[in-house]
Amino acid sequence: MSDQLRASAAGPAEGPAAPYDALLLLSFGGPEGPDDVVPFLENVTRGRGIPRERLKEVGQHYFGFGGVSPINGQNRELLDALRKDFAEHGLDLPVYWGNRNWAPYLNDVMREMAADGRRRIAVLATSAYASYSGCRQYRENLADALALLVEEGTAEAELPKVDKLRHYFNHPGFVQPMIDGVLASLESLPEEVRAGARLAFTTHSIPTAAADASGPVADHTGHGEGGAYVKQHLDVAKVIADAVRAETGTELPWELVYQSRSGAPHIPWLEPDICDHLEALREAGTPAVVMVPIGFVSDHMEVLYDLDTEATAKAAELGLPVARSATVGADPRFAAAVRDLLLERAAAQRGEPVERCALGLLGASHDLCAVGCCPARGPRPAAAGVDSPYA
Repeated sequence: MSDQLRASAAGPAEGPAAPYDALLLLSFGGPEGPDDVVPFLENVTRGRGIPRERLKEVGQHYFGFGGVSPINGQNRELLDALRKDFAEHGLDLPVYWGNRNWAPYLNDVMREMAADGRRRIAVLATSAYASYSGCRQYRENLADALALLVEEGTAEAELPKVDKLRHYFNHPGFVQPMIDGVLASLESLPEEVRAGARLAFTTHSIPTAAADASGPVADHTGHGEGGAYVKQHLDVAKVIADAVRAETGTELPWELVYQSRSGAPHIPWLEPDICDHLEALREAGTPAVVMVPIGFVSDHMEVLYDLDTEATAKAAELGLPVARSATVGADPRFAAAVRDLLLERAAAQRGEPVERCALGLLGASHDLCAVGCCPARGPRPAAAGVDSPYA
């Protein structure tokens, strides 16, 4: 198909998703074979000057799984679930997929969408919470991809507009599958330790400075408070723990803990680490633990290695019974939640009243990131926000 025909194929957006004429699933990416591992890690760490030999050492986690990260396969499953849900509900909207660090690369997919005539694109990032790496960096990636289209000759009038869907950490379609996962994990524990189990809600550790700056940061007007990353996780953890108590009749103690630290040792990161936490619980006489990876959408490498391998081995060493509850993955309820988020944002863009689903105390997150939201070390253009250069 010629470029001109492709550009006209999409036509104006119509129906309940209007003005959007496409959904983009935007993710991290991962290697799909041993030869991919070091090049993938070079992409992830670009600009940090990490020697190739060090990357080979870091890549042992991947080599232990045949050099394959499960994240790409899980994104394909989510794509299928989204397309199935859309079709079953009469939503005629194409779904594309692009990654930050591995094929299919975002830049290539953005070219494809522009060639297909897509002009208003809703973006779902596979990160539910506010943080630099989980939100603003994806917005920077989108701005880079749009800038590349301009460099390659796309006219400003033909440049797609992208809108990132709001954080969905507290959407019922994201939370309910995790509640069910905890209940199933409790049932898998030996009956004699079940009632005394503790819940360890886990998420990716990030530098404390980044955690403090996450979300809309306070400015001269007093708007925003920062600290959104931890607050959002704590709010979801409480929702899940309360639901488990209501279902089982037992109030299980819980904590928010962290995993997957990767930074320099002299830089403070969020603590405690899950393995340190398991040691402390065993010393305190805790009879069993359910690890609940609320910070992760799917069972990618940081779940399979850091929890299923490393933390589980630590628990076995301690003689501590553990279970790991399921992530949301391609659960049909999550696919339905994405549809809800899309239609919610579309209605808001059309100026219609919107009811936003959210559990917990924090309420529904913002549509547009504020200026300075989740800042990086240095200023970079970011799309899909108040300060976007591509309005």
